[in-house]
Amino acid sequence: MTGLEIAAASAADMEMLRGWAEAEAWNPGDTDRFAFAVADPAGFLVGRLGGDPVACVSAVRYGDAHGFIGHYIVRPDLRGRGYGIQVWNAATERLAGRLTGLDGVVEQQDNYRRSGFRSAWTNLRFEGVPRPAGDDDGGDGGDGAGVETVDAASLPFARLAAYDRRFFPAPRDAFLSAWTSLPGRTALAAVRDGRIEGLGVIRPCAGASRIGPLYAAAPEVAAALVRRLAGYAPGGEVSVDAPDVNPAAAALLAGLGLVPSFETARMYTGPAPEVDTAGLYGVTSLELG
Repeated sequence: MTGLEIAAASAADMEMLRGWAEAEAWNPGDTDRFAFAVADPAGFLVGRLGGDPVACVSAVRYGDAHGFIGHYIVRPDLRGRGYGIQVWNAATERLAGRLTGLDGVVEQQDNYRRSGFRSAWTNLRFEGVPRPAGDDDGGDGGDGAGVETVDAASLPFARLAAYDRRFFPAPRDAFLSAWTSLPGRTALAAVRDGRIEGLGVIRPCAGASRIGPLYAAAPEVAAALVRRLAGYAPGGEVSVDAPDVNPAAAALLAGLGLVPSFETARMYTGPAPEVDTAGLYGVTSLELG
């Protein structure tokens, strides 16, 4: 356990860490690392032994009072030797004094509870090819009940950022700007009478293309966004991490023919922040919230 050096990840490290996440079957986005880097340039930590990376974690600061931990991985051949707890402690120290969240895999949740985290909700990942509009899925026929879906880039960014703040407890403008505009991604907004009533972003991955965030004023709006976004996915296969704090999210995705494949828990070090959970159909990122 001695000799571990912990420092902020380099650009080359971020590419390596994507490979680690893929090996864990987390299906990371092909370009997520570029948005992660601008969210907090010092927010990803790597532990090294003799210069060789052995463990990593994200500890991203948002604003003055919020933080998020994720991407907690120890190299499989070096697990059980105490390296993970050392990078974990470095992460919690970096976020000391902040309300900190994470999305924890099932096998780690007891450890997180021992570190003071408490469950706020469960995220259930749904995957598959959405049924077409008009199938017997309880949907709205695909028109989103009169909303128009537009390229999110056609709207003033300040409006998108303000809308995002309804669903996330801190400003994250730099991250959001990159997340919605990186090459290969598609960001669609649902608009009605000039108001934003939904937002969805799809990004390419090694497996199913992932949609996140997925915000919507109503299930039919979310359904319209999912169907439109699936048109940008190879084979139409998509993946959404749906929070059970909004029961309509799981019901909608199951109705579209998607099936559960993976589970995490959103946990916080204090009371869960107040956000518009009724409009939250898919979380943005398990690494950054």
